[in-house]
Amino acid sequence: METRRAQMFPVLDTDEIDRLRRFGQPNQFRAGAFLVRAGEIAQGLFLILSGEVRVVPHDAPDKPIVTYGTGSFMGELAQLSGRPALADGLAVSEVEALLIASARLRDLMVQEAELGERIMRALILRRIGLLEQGIGGPVIIGRADARDVLRLEEFLRRNGHPYQKLDPDTDSCARTLVERFHVSALDLPTVLCADGTLLRNPSVAQLARCIGLLHAIDSTKIFDVAVIGAGPAGLAASVYATSEGLSAIVLDCRAFGGQAGASARIENYLGFPTGISGMALMARAYNQAQKFGAEIVIPEEAAHLGETFIAGRRFSLLNLSSGQSIVARAVVIACGAEYCRLDVENLADYEGAHVHYWASPIEARLCAGEEVALVGAGNSAGQAAVYLSGFVRKVWMIVRGKSLAATMSHYLCERIAAQRNIEVLLETEISALEGADGKLERIRWRRAAGEEHIHPIRHLFLLIGAAPNTRWLGQSGIALDAKGFVDALAFAGTERNAFETSRAGVFAIGDVRSQSVKRVAASVGEGAQVVAAIHAYLAQCAREGEDVGSGARAAHA
Repeated sequence: METRRAQMFPVLDTDEIDRLRRFGQPNQFRAGAFLVRAGEIAQGLFLILSGEVRVVPHDAPDKPIVTYGTGSFMGELAQLSGRPALADGLAVSEVEALLIASARLRDLMVQEAELGERIMRALILRRIGLLEQGIGGPVIIGRADARDVLRLEEFLRRNGHPYQKLDPDTDSCARTLVERFHVSALDLPTVLCADGTLLRNPSVAQLARCIGLLHAIDSTKIFDVAVIGAGPAGLAASVYATSEGLSAIVLDCRAFGGQAGASARIENYLGFPTGISGMALMARAYNQAQKFGAEIVIPEEAAHLGETFIAGRRFSLLNLSSGQSIVARAVVIACGAEYCRLDVENLADYEGAHVHYWASPIEARLCAGEEVALVGAGNSAGQAAVYLSGFVRKVWMIVRGKSLAATMSHYLCERIAAQRNIEVLLETEISALEGADGKLERIRWRRAAGEEHIHPIRHLFLLIGAAPNTRWLGQSGIALDAKGFVDALAFAGTERNAFETSRAGVFAIGDVRSQSVKRVAASVGEGAQVVAAIHAYLAQCAREGEDVGSGARAAHA
């Protein structure tokens, strides 16, 4: 925090403050009053006009994070999206502050480009500071290597949300909480939310509600476009759509970033010569979408895509697994693909704790100093192998084919060959997993010649490709090809727009689309391109007399 403190906590001068007055409303607070409380919905960003405000962790008020004075602004990324605050903001003296509500904050970002850039950078860096220091957010209480603890921890990490983790086996504070709230072994992991709510072995959806990530959708609103999937393609579509005046809602059943967000390092993405982690790249896109006003709901899953008629006009009706529904003028299917699973009888016994589908800092910590096995021969597998090699004693890379070169980028092949603790086993397949009580102890693999080997390995990484996530489209009138991908290309040369599916107004982009190029850059490009197709479709609807909404009309004009 010290190296970038000036960027994290800038102080605005009198002229800059005056430029921001039109975006906010003046408020006054007496000494000792709370401007914000952790766990409560933050009204927006506070620009301090006079006095001082101290920001402290809710559970450690004697350890201040920062004190804001005149010209400083209080807030972080939660204020951009109107979610619960992560810390308490307490007036040290009488305070006069300008409250810039979340919606007006987005207006500020667009209308005051230079100031908006400085504010946006500060909000992002403050969130990074909270993540690095483990300040704010829920407290997970449970064994560090327990499957359900890892499930909750991974969800929070993938969604860029701060949290703390306490193991009752080793932490006296955790034991005290367990005793105070009478938590049984069956209740673990238990999550203590910032507002004091206690969740006993919660689902991901319950945890998402606790942190304000999952919320009720306005059933009366008609969106210009609903985007299904918050991977590179879906986020790109939402950024370009909202920046061009369209109202957009984005859904994802797990986390933003998709498979790209789980990549340890991406080195061939244009503009990042030193490489960038998938999480960092996708977090930037996620924040950018929110900056332009996209409504993002995670975790929420599409269940069925139908149609509805309002005042005689046709709209898409998206039914969700939670029972909610969304009405939109256009729909973009960007739900990507699901990880392929290994065809081994007892695989499910070890998933979540010993069998992993990505390599993040959480998994690296679990298997540090051990030998691990990794199955796969694509770029994701190569990136994961190189990443893990920096933490583990040895990576056994198990490849079914005769070489890596046929399926992996050349630079990754070279890097793998240069790592002394990566051994590539070609023409090899996993034949069995062995262990007891849900704990993996040994892995068997079979070579091309038929000989079988047994190794004492506790962690297996599977990066063997993905299948299209289209089962839910079975009764939605969307044409799929023989492999289950959305067959958008079947309508090329007709009057339909680019990326449009067999249903007018429904588009498919990214990995879910038939014959798409499975690269992050290609998905981002399709996300940008599809917005032009949406504009053309809405313009056609307007010519035919349908109501396309004020945002779409402005974009067409």
